[in-house]
Amino acid sequence: MIPVILSGGSGTRLWPLSRESHPKQFLPLTGGSKSLLQSTVERIVGFPGARAPLVVCNEEHRFLVAEQLRQLDVQPEAILLEPVGRNTAPAVALAALAQPDPDSLLLVMPADHVIPNVAAFHAALSAGLELASMGRLVTFGVVPQSAHTGYGYIRADRAAASESATLQGPGFPVLKFVEKPDLATAESYLAAGDYFWNSGMFLFKAATYLEELEQHAPDILKACREALEGQQRDRDFVRLDAEAFTACRSDSVDYAVMERTDKAMVVPLDAGWSDVGSWDSLWEVGDQDAEGNVLTGDVLTEGVRNTYIHAQQRLVAAVGLQDLVIVETGDAVLVMDKYRTQDVKQIVARLRQAGRAEAQTHRCVARPWGTYECIDGAERFQVKRITVKPGEKLSLQMHHHRAEHWVVVRGTARITRGEEVFVLSENESTYIPLGVKHRLENPGRIPLELIEVQSGAYLGEDDIVRFEDTYGRAK
Repeated sequence: MIPVILSGGSGTRLWPLSRESHPKQFLPLTGGSKSLLQSTVERIVGFPGARAPLVVCNEEHRFLVAEQLRQLDVQPEAILLEPVGRNTAPAVALAALAQPDPDSLLLVMPADHVIPNVAAFHAALSAGLELASMGRLVTFGVVPQSAHTGYGYIRADRAAASESATLQGPGFPVLKFVEKPDLATAESYLAAGDYFWNSGMFLFKAATYLEELEQHAPDILKACREALEGQQRDRDFVRLDAEAFTACRSDSVDYAVMERTDKAMVVPLDAGWSDVGSWDSLWEVGDQDAEGNVLTGDVLTEGVRNTYIHAQQRLVAAVGLQDLVIVETGDAVLVMDKYRTQDVKQIVARLRQAGRAEAQTHRCVARPWGTYECIDGAERFQVKRITVKPGEKLSLQMHHHRAEHWVVVRGTARITRGEEVFVLSENESTYIPLGVKHRLENPGRIPLELIEVQSGAYLGEDDIVRFEDTYGRAK
């Protein structure tokens, strides 16, 4: 069984923590130090017969995925890079086409789910494996705990399962998939007892999925096959033919296949599942105190009830509040009614429309070599804190519009400046004139930290001309 982890989402409803360049699957949102992606990988690594995971992600996030897997000491089967997002049906098609054995079983999992009861999850997987081996397309239906209006539903045909000897076990044929309902409809589903929340997780043979895709969405299969045929490999990364994949239609596994096939089966899953798709869902799965509050970071409260407060960089104090969400980061503060968390995406849309960086990046930006954080800036200057991981180096580059001053505050830096190569230690500095080729390396065993002061007429990140790059970014 090959775990196929889908890591292409942007998580806009969890802004300002989740942003396009560093979305929610790469964040430790539920306590502890592990991200949602890392928790997803750990959840399946110990399952008998599970092979190395195959991850499908946005090309921009490739080094985030690789680094987080490295921290777990997990070597992936491959990391498939999508040049553009095309939803789940093409992503799963790529994973299926990449398998040399068409009878390989694929366990498709989004990278951003929370499943506290791993034993119950494994039990559901065992039940699904039997059905998938018989040529069924298995989905996992979460046993509903409430009349939730934020999830789609799956209606199971319990009667057909009990009457058919070939469908023995906990799985049921799928009668229909239902879009997110209103409250009254959701309450009727809960009372009926044959509806499950749609988890978006699947288990099937690669060949079975491709056969059904050929029947119901042949254009998607054709585009994905052409995109994979034009692939290029770079380390563990598989780069698709961008033109072929961009031409692919966007569609989900549900719409393209599961709602049309007669082979769909649903296996109940009762494991505390949540897709943590909004701030109220994080409040639901969080560790609530006696007043029903979930508090993360440096937070003081007085007379606060049923509220979620996340402080990232500063003290947050709250008095006399209830049913709110308050999230503080280095460059943004979100305050909202806990029952309107779906509307955060409207704020993100307005930020994008205005061209504001807060929709795209955090103040601290991850790079394959480390991080940089904007500390201060105004017209014609900007100050950054740069951290370079041991053994890593930035590209050999040049800027047309800015000069840079570097001050080493921790570790050792090897500097290339024009034809010079020299080493700086703590409390030493250098100047990089405008238009001069330069490079920064960390030859040491501890992280290199330095302060960079930029000055010039234009300080945007696109004023970088790369001549050499370890990570394939040079033009």
